[in-house]
Amino acid sequence: MTFNKAIAAVLMTSALAGCAQTESQQRAGTGALIGGAGGALVGQAVGGNTESTLIGAGAGALLGAVVGSSTAPKRRGEEMCRYQDRHGRIYTAPCDDRYYNGNY
Repeated sequence: MTFNKAIAAVLMTSALAGCAQTESQQRAGTGALIGGAGGALVGQAVGGNTESTLIGAGAGALLGAVVGSSTAPKRRGEEMCRYQDRHGRIYTAPCDDRYYNGNY
């Protein structure tokens, strides 16, 4: 019965990873899946019991999500800049060409 629960958990996680909106979120979800699977294998190989497998899976998923999210390439227009209008109000908006050309 625990094998069926594990399969269900993997399927639910992969379904949620498919719901990501940005490339960074997609990479984080994929990294978490791959890291969790790799961490579970390493945890089982090192500890040989369920506790070490779960600890390895959790650590691998966390590390995989962080690495996957940080390796997403930044595309032009994703960065947000702070601007001040003529009335002194500060607002945030996507950066314009001055940011990318170094003329800010």
